[in-house]
Amino acid sequence: MPLIRPMPRKPIELPPAIARRFFKDLRAFFAEKNIIKADGIAARQLQVLREYQGPREKKLKLTDVKEMFLQMRDGE
Repeated sequence: MPLIRPMPRKPIELPPAIARRFFKDLRAFFAEKNIIKADGIAARQLQVLREYQGPREKKLKLTDVKEMFLQMRDGE
């Protein structure tokens, strides 16, 4: 059973357009068969999410974004 880390305590508040892009990338991440391209999609979201992250929050990593994607897919 994989270790699932909890999502950040305080939700990151995103403008609607950015949130829509997040979900578009979420779907693209799971549709992508090439692992390197899928990592590129997650990396793009990592950069965006870091812009909206609070200054005292733990800095997000690529693995955090991929875990968020997995948790959101499993929650559907």
